[in-house]
Parts: sequence; C-alpha cells; structure tokens
Amino acid sequence: MANDSIVIVGGGLAGLIAAIHLKNNNLNVIIIEKNDFPKHKVCGEYISNEVLPYLKSIGLQIESLLPKKIDKLSFSLGSGKSINTTLPLGGFGISRFALDKYLYDIAKNKGCSIVQETVSDISFLDNTFTVTTNLNSYKSNMVLGAFGKRSNLDVKLKRNFIQKQSNWLGVKAHYKLDFPDDLVGLHHFRGGYCGVSKVENNLVNICYLANYKSFKKYKTIEDFQNMVICKNPNLESVFKNAVLQFEKPLTISQVSFEQKKCVENHILMIGDTAGLIHPLCGNGMAMAIHSAKIASDLILKYKNGKIRTREQLESKYVKQWNHNFNKRLKMGRILSKLLLQEKLSSFAIRILIVFPHLLTLIIKNTHGKAIL
Repeated sequence: MANDSIVIVGGGLAGLIAAIHLKNNNLNVIIIEKNDFPKHKVCGEYISNEVLPYLKSIGLQIESLLPKKIDKLSFSLGSGKSINTTLPLGGFGISRFALDKYLYDIAKNKGCSIVQETVSDISFLDNTFTVTTNLNSYKSNMVLGAFGKRSNLDVKLKRNFIQKQSNWLGVKAHYKLDFPDDLVGLHHFRGGYCGVSKVENNLVNICYLANYKSFKKYKTIEDFQNMVICKNPNLESVFKNAVLQFEKPLTISQVSFEQKKCVENHILMIGDTAGLIHPLCGNGMAMAIHSAKIASDLILKYKNGKIRTREQLESKYVKQWNHNFNKRLKMGRILSKLLLQEKLSSFAIRILIVFPHLLTLIIKNTHGKAIL
C-alpha cells in the first residue's frame, strides 16, 4: 500500500526547494539523493532576482549566505568585441555548494526525510508509484523527478532526449581573481561560451560550455583553455590572472539541450530534468526554482481536492511549464545557433552596439517576471 509521502528523486536545487515548499504545507516528503551533501556542481551560479519574492515566501533568507548582488552584464564575441548593459531585474551570485547546503539543512530541520540511496527504477501501476533503490523500495501516490541534466533513470524511463548523443561538455571551477562584484561576464569563444561572476567569499566562478569535438583535440583542460578559450582577449585576461581554488576543474559531458517532456510515466519533472536552457541565457537556476514552485502549488491543489484527477494535475503542469518556459528555451536555442556562426554573430553585435535596447529585449525574453 502506498504511503502519503511525496517522493522526490534528486536532492539538487529544484528537489530541495519543492521539498521545503511542500513540507511548509504539512505534507510528508522523502528526498532520495545518491550523492553526499553538499557538493560542487558544474553550474553558472547566477540566479535571476525574479525568484527572490518566492524564496522569501517559503521562509528562505538567501541574504544570510552573503551572495553577490549582480546587475551588470558584459557580453563579448570571440574576437573580443563587446557590449555592456544593465540587467533589467538583476540577480545574485551564490555557489551551489553553499546554496545546496543551506537548503538541505532547512529541509532536514523542517522534518523532510532525506536518504542517500541510488534510484534504479520508477514504475507506476494502479495509481501507485514504486521507487526502487539500491537499498529499499518506496511506494507513493506522488513522485517528483529532480535527478538533473542526465541520469541512468532517463535511460530506464526511455526518455527520447537520452537516445540522442550530445556534443556539449561543461567545465567549472572557482578562482581567486580581481573581478567586479556586480558584473556577470558572458564571453563567446570558438565552439562555446564562458560565464564569469562572483559568488560568496570573494571567489569567482568560471563555468564554460564547449563543443566536445573541439575540446577532444587537446590533451588537457589547460591546453584547451590556452589554445581556444583565450583567443577571446577578454577570457585571456581572465585566465591569465585567475588562481584556481579547486584541485582541478569539474567537468560534465553529454550536456543535452534537446526538448524534454515535463511529465513522463506520470512523474512531474522539475529543474533540469524537465528542460535545460542554454547557459548563455543565464537563467537555468531561476527556472529550476520556478518549476519547483509550479509543481508544488499544483500538488497542494491536488491533495486539497481542488484538482480532482491525476490527468488534470499533469495537464495543468504541462500547460504551466510551457507557458512559463517554452519561449525562453526556444530563444536560448536560437541564440546558441546564431553565436556559433561567426559572421552572423559579428553582424548581430554590430547591430546591438548601435541599438543597445535590443540586448535588453533579448534578456527580457530569456528571463521571467518576479514570481510570488
């Protein structure tokens, strides 16, 4: 027999936010996470301010983590041509290590059950989920999928995107570097993009996405950075002065930007599990948080009888997901293709220099409005 706990598979940003939201409303929550807490992750570590009102509404005091307030953007092509603008809403810089630890502690203190196990299968029969791990089996009437960009579960669930090979590789590390607190730098290089911004403790997060075909030509990350990334004069200056604070940079392969279904096998997918926006849009973490809010709000209505059937619940989630994120994801894919064509991207930059308000318009189309 299924218990009344909501099972969240994955204890990353979206999973922890959903757990806190649901627990605030007196629902039992079980989070199943295979990794230790906390953990550094390949991530841009910039969050749009659009989510701040919502985070405060569920009792989170993000300012206690001393994030960097960011309201300026510097964007450059591989040639070094750049344009600077003010971010309409602004955002803040915080490491995933610090943020995940904070959210984990909050969820734990509120009474969420958090277990370190690896989920091997999720099945659905007679309106009941069976979540099988390496140690246990859990039965529940509701499961949220928050297991990240790419997982063995995607293979098990036969999700379409996982059948297609992706050529994107992500690399990230923290550095000591003299860099403005209020600026996020987004720089293009041949075959990829690199984000640079401050996080807490006066550290600078440098995270880039590279085409694997280009990357594999070089023996080491350092060689790739020196021979490819640093062809952009802005990035050359960054890496020349940056002092690595990790033993070595973190990497993640097979990063996919293919379209995903946000409901599969009756599982409500949240965060990167539901869809991943190109890092050049700088909005992935805010989208993950927003998706957790949408799913949690709908689950509460389902539990309260305001949504009568699972079919209605799933339909409403798909509709709200598409309404809030489809346009942003499409814009991200368009911008990515544009920037990978040097002549077109150079022409686009010249237009933006003449008409800088167009860059503000692009930013608005990859970000949402403040959510409550």
